Amino acid sequence: MRPRNLVFGLLLLSVLAPILLYTDSFSSFTPSFKQEFLEDVTAFILPADTSNLNVLPQGESSAVLKAPIGILYTDNHSKTILTDKDSQLPDTGRALSATDEDAQSRKDDIIEQVIQSANQEKEETRTDREADQESHQLKQRSALNSDKVGEKDALLTKTNKQTDQLPMPAAWDQQLRDQLIKASVYLSLPAMKSNRRFTRELRMRIKEVQRVLGDAIKDSAMPKNAYEKWKAMDQLLEKGKQMQYESANEVKKLRAMLHSTEEQLRVHKKQTVSFATMVEKLRAVLHSTEEQLQVHKKQTMFLTQLTAKTLPKGLHCLPLRLTTEYYNLNSSEQQFPNQEILDNPLLHHIALFSDNVLAAAVVVNSTVTNSKHPSKLVFHLVSDRLNYAAMRMWFLVNPPGKATIQVQNIDEFTWLNSSYSPVLKQLHSQSMIDYYFRAHGANSDSNLKYRNPKYLSILNHLRFYLPEIFPKLNKVLFLDDDIVVQKDLTGLWSLDLKGNVNGAVETCRESFHRFDTYLNFSNPLISNNFDPRACGWAYGMNLFDLEEWKRQNITDVYHSWQKLNHDRQLWKLGTLPPGLITLWKRTHPLDRRWHVLGLGYNPIVSQIEIERGAVIHYNGNMKPWLEIGIPKYRKYWAKYVDYDNVYLRECNINP
Repeated sequence: MRPRNLVFGLLLLSVLAPILLYTDSFSSFTPSFKQEFLEDVTAFILPADTSNLNVLPQGESSAVLKAPIGILYTDNHSKTILTDKDSQLPDTGRALSATDEDAQSRKDDIIEQVIQSANQEKEETRTDREADQESHQLKQRSALNSDKVGEKDALLTKTNKQTDQLPMPAAWDQQLRDQLIKASVYLSLPAMKSNRRFTRELRMRIKEVQRVLGDAIKDSAMPKNAYEKWKAMDQLLEKGKQMQYESANEVKKLRAMLHSTEEQLRVHKKQTVSFATMVEKLRAVLHSTEEQLQVHKKQTMFLTQLTAKTLPKGLHCLPLRLTTEYYNLNSSEQQFPNQEILDNPLLHHIALFSDNVLAAAVVVNSTVTNSKHPSKLVFHLVSDRLNYAAMRMWFLVNPPGKATIQVQNIDEFTWLNSSYSPVLKQLHSQSMIDYYFRAHGANSDSNLKYRNPKYLSILNHLRFYLPEIFPKLNKVLFLDDDIVVQKDLTGLWSLDLKGNVNGAVETCRESFHRFDTYLNFSNPLISNNFDPRACGWAYGMNLFDLEEWKRQNITDVYHSWQKLNHDRQLWKLGTLPPGLITLWKRTHPLDRRWHVLGLGYNPIVSQIEIERGAVIHYNGNMKPWLEIGIPKYRKYWAKYVDYDNVYLRECNINP
């Protein structure tokens, strides 16, 4: 029995020594694996059949035995070696070797079983109590084998020298190469490329691992810092994995947001289509409304123009009643007093050209009422043939107080004929008649305001012939018949016009009163001579220096431009456009308080501005004597009408 037990012990030594060496390398991955292995070996039971074992002769020296091939792994922190308590060498110190195939097969089976058992134990969770028990058992076994330390140290020293030159295990080589592959994949991912810090660190770790692999192949041994490099790479790859996971989550969120946005866009698209349909309907309605408004606007304009052209019945009655009364007077009763002072240049002369008796009466009455020196006022009133007698009769019955008045008939100006005046020739031409009275003709203008009968009246153009009408006067104040004088005008005659012909209030404040509003700047005759943004100025209250007029020959300038405009290509009809051209750079601007405009078309003229104005002007179609006049402005005009006058009562002219 003793030889058999000896053989069994040697066989156990030959089997367990390689296992200890292999399992010791696994302990670098699982710190508790050594203890697990010792526990498993202790509990392991070998088969009883050992008949086939071959025993080496007793006399052979143990020095000739080769140690089992094992693996030695080193790192910066520790070096795993085979210790006395990890081996079970017999006292004889003789090494045994299994020579027959059955024993070798059994040894392989035992190794496989032990490794499988160790792998299973690694996957289970061990408690702290079990770990303490294993440590206690391990100490007991170490105490039993302490007497064999000396013999095993010599064997382990030789084994360590051999294992230092062993090649790197295939498992480690493969793990490091797998790390390189993973790292290369991470470098190619867009989410990683955007993180420059991570990419830079990953490239550095790749170089370190490549250097570890290169050193292992070159020296056929595992570098000491291999584990450290592996661990660093593993941590970095884990970080990259987490980043990839977070990127994947971001992608999912973005996809969800994209899907939500697409849904919103789809809904919005439907709403847009619906909205576009609604817009088209609204546009159709708007277009129809605009057409109706245009028609209504044209009708309103037509009716307004018609009303402006058509005098109320009372204003028709008044001149007829006055004319009848005038011709019932004898010649001595038809004369005005103070006719000898009509040419006195020291007096304040006012020119008024009108065919409206009531309007002219308000101009004269308001001027005299507010004058500080009415005896210095001389009114030169010119009317047409139809209203001449009525005008004389009114002022004979209603004299202007201390002021002097003269009433003339335009037909008595024999010098004013077609051969002298181009505008008079144009007014009598067939083309002008067609323009006014053939509204649907090819040459007619769609704007009704240019077909107002006042433009056909030569009375409207007499303002360009003031030196011819008043050859002995130096200065004349020109007033329209649609104004009301609210202040004393004496100060105007003392104004210095600084060599200019005309003194007038400019209309720069309103953009539609600049030159490009009245003149055709597409015509080179206009564009080459005038500034389109130049300030316009107002007719209605103008102080004319007749001496400068004559010196600068203004009437001839007017005639030359009228001839150029024979086909109305430079401006439409009226007196303001030719006035702007004729008196270009010859007008002195007056203070705006002298002349307040807009009461015949603008409903928002400031009341303060009106009340401080010396002259207020009802320019526009809404005259104060018409029903279409702006009601809130009518009181300033009606203030100077004597509605108790017998002629006004007989003609039913009321406030």
